Amino acid sequence: MVFSSIVSSPRGTLSPQQALKLANVYLENACHADDTDIALVLCHDSEISLYQAKKAVKRVEDQYVIKEIATAYIDLGNLLERRGRGNEAKISYKKAGKLGYVRNSLASLIDRPGHHVKFSGRNMQSLVAYTLIVIMSSE
Repeated sequence: MVFSSIVSSPRGTLSPQQALKLANVYLENACHADDTDIALVLCHDSEISLYQAKKAVKRVEDQYVIKEIATAYIDLGNLLERRGRGNEAKISYKKAGKLGYVRNSLASLIDRPGHHVKFSGRNMQSLVAYTLIVIMSSE
């Protein structure tokens, strides 16, 4: 055996973009995992990487990366919801809401005079997640 023990590598040296990319890799693998326990471990790893990305992006204030981190939190929440982890999903949705992006992204989806928006797929998931954030914050 090459390694005597396997330890997760430090994420502190990653840029916000790299930490976000790593989080999305974990999420993608969690989506395809047949074993719920493995999927939940991958979700946890994704959340750790998102935390690192969020911490690093505060220093550079990159709005695009902040938007992508919020979107990843929504995706994480959706995945946790599908895996029967509603309480953890709510926490993830709240984290997305705290980044402030969800409200701004949904504003672009609202019907404007003469325009019609069809809600489906990721847009619908974001709308549902935002609705949950609003409901939870009013409790």
